[in-house]
Amino acid sequence: MPRELSGFTLEHAEAGEKPALFPSNSAETINSLVHYYRGELGRMTSWRDRIDRTSNWAITMVAALLSVSLSTPTSHHGVVLFGMLLVSLLLLIEARRYRFFDVYRARVRLLERGYFAELLGGRSEIGMQWQAAISKSLRSPLFLMDYREALFRRLRRNYCWMYLILLLAWLLKITSPKLQPDGLPVERAWTDVIANAALGPLSGWWVIAAVAIFYVLVLFGSLHVEPDDGELAHGEVHV
Repeated sequence: MPRELSGFTLEHAEAGEKPALFPSNSAETINSLVHYYRGELGRMTSWRDRIDRTSNWAITMVAALLSVSLSTPTSHHGVVLFGMLLVSLLLLIEARRYRFFDVYRARVRLLERGYFAELLGGRSEIGMQWQAAISKSLRSPLFLMDYREALFRRLRRNYCWMYLILLLAWLLKITSPKLQPDGLPVERAWTDVIANAALGPLSGWWVIAAVAIFYVLVLFGSLHVEPDDGELAHGEVHV
């Protein structure tokens, strides 16, 4: 049988292949860790920028649609409903991006907690559990949270406030006489509010019921916290 050296056989040598170069001393090991940490930190920062970009798009879109909807009485309240739909689309995109970001953030935090924190803390011996965890993640990258948890987390952190602003704007649009096409500041009955909430062939009752159900789901997602023993168990500074 061919002699093996760190997985490198004579057959590989005869084929012109070269063995992988591994650190031969502690200085080279530390140098490799530093470069790996910088690489993972850069990848984490890149995905963080993508998340922030989606949030910025959502904020800009909400501001633009509110200025269109509330600036003139002739604008339809459907503009605000359309804004809710677009915010939901951006939330779905951001939740997907957040799952990728969470993978790279976890690797960076493992390095920081397992190596750099212990090194700076003056400990003479450093545990090896963090190395095994990072090695497993590199060999077989897996998401650390499901899509539902990522969706709820981004909703709780940012998007619930955008939904709240859109809801207040929509209620103001269908209840304020000055924001209706006739613009007459007269007393309005509840039936008039129902009529104002109509959207095309849909009656106002159906639209109000749909908005109410949607915001019940938003409230549930904003208040629901998944049991988590991962990164949230370490410190208070989280994304």
